[in-house]
Amino acid sequence: MSSPDIAPSEAVLPPGWTAHDPTGEDVEDLVRLLRRHEQDARGWPGADSEHVAAEVTGRGATARTHRLIRDPDGAARGWVSCHDRAAGRVLVGITVDPALELSLADQVAFYAFALAERVSADIARDRGLAATQMDSGAFRDDERQDRWLKEAGFAHVRTWWQMERAVTPSEATDHPAPREGVVVRRVRRDDAVGLPQEQDLRDVHAILEESFADHFNNYRETFEEFVERLRSDPGHRWDHWWLADVDGRPAGALVGSTVTGRLDADGNPVPDGSYVEYIGVHSSARGRGVAKALLWTVIADAAARGRNRVGLEVDADSPTGADGIYSSLGWQTVYVTESWHKDVPASAG
Repeated sequence: MSSPDIAPSEAVLPPGWTAHDPTGEDVEDLVRLLRRHEQDARGWPGADSEHVAAEVTGRGATARTHRLIRDPDGAARGWVSCHDRAAGRVLVGITVDPALELSLADQVAFYAFALAERVSADIARDRGLAATQMDSGAFRDDERQDRWLKEAGFAHVRTWWQMERAVTPSEATDHPAPREGVVVRRVRRDDAVGLPQEQDLRDVHAILEESFADHFNNYRETFEEFVERLRSDPGHRWDHWWLADVDGRPAGALVGSTVTGRLDADGNPVPDGSYVEYIGVHSSARGRGVAKALLWTVIADAAARGRNRVGLEVDADSPTGADGIYSSLGWQTVYVTESWHKDVPASAG
C-alpha cells in the first residue's frame, strides 16, 4: 500500500479524485459502498440507512469525523470514519470499494489511513493528551484489509466472536427463574417525563465500569459520555436497559438494543432482533447466577416482542470464559472480527 518515497503526511488521492465531508444526501452512497465491502469481506451485507445516517448526520455525528472519497466520475469509492470514543481512544473505520483495481485501491487506502492518523492526532491534541490509540477493525480472513492495516503500522491485538442465539415464541414465558435473592428489573422511569431515573442509569454505568475494569482495552467513560453515546445509536431503547438487584442492591446490568433493517445475502429483509450491547456483574455478586438471569431476561423480552434472535460480541481470548456461558445458553458464532491498534502522538500546536 505505502511507498518508501512518500510520507503519510504527504499522501494524496489519484488525480481527479476528491474527499469531502458527507451530508445527508450522501448517506445512500455510503450505505451501498459499505454493503459492497461487507458482501466481499464477510459474505453478506448488513449496513442500513438508519445506522449510517445516525453516524453521519444524527446524534452520533458530533463525536465523529468523516470523509467520503469519490472518483472522477463522482462514484463513492472510500469512507474514512474517526470516532472520538473516549479519552485516549479513537475508533477508526476505513472502507475502500472492493471493485477497485488493486493498485488504485492501494493508493486510496494509503490516503485514507494517513488521513485517519492526522485526524486521530488532532483529537489527541484537542483533548490535551500526549498520544492516542487508533482502534480499527477487520473481518477475519479479509486479506486486503489486513495487509493495509499492517502497512499502516497497526498490530492485530484481539479477535472477537460475533454470536447469535435463535429465539422461540415460547421463551417469552418458558425460562428459568433467577436464583433466590436475585431480582431483574428494567431501569425505573420517571412517570412525569417518561425518562429513566438518573440513579438507575448511574448504577448501570458504575456496575459496568467496575465489571469491565480488568477487561482488554477498557477505557473509562464519564457517565455523561456513556449515556450520550448509547442514546445516539438508532437501536437504543430505554426499555432495553435492565438492572439485577442482589439481596436488594444493584449488582448486575444489561444494556440492550434493537437490531432492525438487516438484509440477508439475497437482499431479503430479516426479522428484527435484539442485541446485548453490555452485560456486567459486580465482583461482589459473582457466582449468584446474575449473568444468566440477565441473559434469560433479554431472551424472554425478545420473544415477547416477536423477535427471532439475540446477538452479542465476546472476546475470543477472554480469561473469564464468558463464551462458555453464552454457548451453554444456545449462542453460536456467526462470524469473526479482529481489532487492530496503533498508538500515535498528538499533533503539534
